[in-house]
Parts: sequence; structure tokens; C-alpha cells
Amino acid sequence: MTLKIMAINAGSSSLKFQLLVMPEGKMLCQGVIERIGMANARMSMKTSEQKWQETSSIADHREAVTLLLEKLISHQIINSLQDIDGVGHRVAHGGESFKDSALVTDATLAEIEHLAELAPLHNPVNALGIRVFRQLLPSVPSVAVFDTAFHQTLEETAYIYPLPWRYYTEFGIRRYGFHGTSHKYVSTTLAKKLGVPVSALRIICCHLGNGSSICAIKGGKSINTSMGFTPQSGVMMGTRSGDIDPSILPWIAQREGKNPQQLNHLLNNESGLLGISGISHDYRDIELAADAGDRRAALALTLFAQRIRSTIGSYIMQMGGLDALVFTGGIGENSTRARQAICHNLHFLGLVVDEEKNRRNATFIQADNSIVKVAVINTNEELMIAEDVMRIALRLAE
Repeated sequence: MTLKIMAINAGSSSLKFQLLVMPEGKMLCQGVIERIGMANARMSMKTSEQKWQETSSIADHREAVTLLLEKLISHQIINSLQDIDGVGHRVAHGGESFKDSALVTDATLAEIEHLAELAPLHNPVNALGIRVFRQLLPSVPSVAVFDTAFHQTLEETAYIYPLPWRYYTEFGIRRYGFHGTSHKYVSTTLAKKLGVPVSALRIICCHLGNGSSICAIKGGKSINTSMGFTPQSGVMMGTRSGDIDPSILPWIAQREGKNPQQLNHLLNNESGLLGISGISHDYRDIELAADAGDRRAALALTLFAQRIRSTIGSYIMQMGGLDALVFTGGIGENSTRARQAICHNLHFLGLVVDEEKNRRNATFIQADNSIVKVAVINTNEELMIAEDVMRIALRLAE
């Protein structure tokens, strides 16, 4: 049975979408609506054959979704709204409530909104996108796909913070982890390419982009991950500091009179690659500056690689070895330099990168004498979302 599934990622002022034919995973259409709520909102949309872009005033997400559905029909991508068989929504935070993707019911939606206290910038707009689609396509099943769900297999020793116990029991402060949809997709795809069950592998997945996270996957399950209570923690990122000495924050607050919101902005928007280089949050810009002799740009690249390599090392010890290291995300998929720097000095673990394979972005870039496989796999969260719609919604419909 062939079905058309819509994968949705709603942001505070944007709506990313992809319409796929399942189960083959063929992309019919993809695009983004940006600057929602502004007079110069922009919609970009493409198929395998054509591209469209237009600017108009889009007041809110309801207008954005309405416009999207109208364009799918007017451009003859679908004949009518009845052609859409299911909608999958990326949701940032599922807390401890959702250990898997879930069919959206009134109760599901209420819990997603309740969990907004853990993800105030993301869950409210994720919930809004779900509400709008349910209103406009009331007979079409919706499935919520949680960034945190894949990491619900973490044991207490991995997710509990050494804080007074009541902060966990009363406020839910613990490691949740993010990028779970990407880590799950990449690890299962890697196993297929190797022809080995994912249950038999020890994998470290490096999702590297403006937001970066590392995940240790053993037997197909997440056993540790670098992001924690929020997507701010872990390794250094584009504008996020990652892990730092927590006592730095009250020191800065006292010295500069910053309030919690300003400190949060400092950590999330002014730090990381941008903070060290003083040039950009974009890895490509910093590479160019480093090649031109900029010392701080070169330092930023070195710090980025070292933080990631240190995390990889700790996860190898936790898993008792490593079968495969995989790179994904904008930086992981495209930067030869980043992959080479991260894998530097790992020869003693039996991990050796072939420079020529790395330069041409081969799927497997390890040298012939490398014991550990090193892979570059393009993530496809939209396909993972569509697969979960098929798995969850259709299973319940049977």
C-alpha cells in the first residue's frame, strides 16, 4: 500500500515540510515557510523537477499551513487534501512521558503543551503546528515524533545529575538528550550499509551542525548522549558554549549584573565557535579565516574537535570498545577538515581515516587497516518521521 505522508517541523517563525511517498521514501515535495508573522514572509518549495519561491504576508502558523496545502494542490503535487494519508510532527521534548513516537490525541497534545516548561522555545510552537493540521485535516492521523524519545533507554547512572534529589522528582531535571530522531536514523542506516544487525554494533554518532550532539549507541539503544536537560549542554557548538564550569555563571552575573535571561542568551547565542573566533557561527567561515592566518579562528576549530574527541573517548570506554564512528549533520556530512581533526590521534584505538576517501566524502572513509569503521551518512529526519507515522498510525488502524 502506497501512502503520502507529510513530515512537519514547526519553529517559532518557520515551518519546514516534506511530503513523501511511503514506504519507498520518495520525496514528492519539500520546502520551508520562513518569517511567519511578518509582512515579508517567504515560502520556498521544490520537487525533483521544479522550484518555487514567493514572498507575502503570513500572519501566523494557521495561515502558513493553509498556504502550504493550497500550494500542494495548485502545483498539482496532490489532487486534493484527501491524498494526504498522515502527518508526522517533530516535537522537541517528550520528557519522561514519551518513550516512543505517539499518535496525537487530545491527551497527547495536552501533555506536549504541559512539557513546554522543559522546552519553552520549542514545544509551544510544535503543539501549535499539530493543532493547526488537526483542524485543517481532521480525518488524517497525526503522529508526534520526539527528539528525546530515542534517549529514554538511558540508565539512571547516565541521566541523573548529582543535584539534590528533589530537583529530579519535583522538577524533572535530568539528562534528556536531543537529536534522537537523527541518531536513530543514522545508526539504523549504518547497520544496513554494513549488513549487520544494529543490535550487534557499538556505534558513536556525531551529529555536527550549528547544534551538535554525540550519542553512544550499543545494541541499537542510546546509552549516553552529550546534550542534557537542554540542547545547550555537551560539546561546543556554533553559538552554544556546551559544558563549562557552572560557577562561571554566578560570577558573571555578579560582576556584570546579568539576569538569568541574559546569561541564557550569553550561553546559547554568543558563545561556541562564534564566541571564540569572533567571526561567525558558521564552520565554513571560520575555516576560511583560519586558512588566512586568523589565530582565534584556528583555536575555535581546534577546541571544537578536541571537545568532540574527548566525548568520543569517554563513550568508547563506557561501551567497552567501538565498531563504528559515524558523522552526520551539516558539518559532519560536509567538512573534510572537521572529520580529520576529530579522528586525529585515534590510531591507538584502531581508528584510521583514509585522507583521499575523506576528501571525496565517501560513505566509508576508514583506511584499509582500520579496525573501526568510519562513515559519513546524510541524516534524514523527515524520512524517519514518515516511517514512524507508518509504524504508529497504521499499526493502530489495523
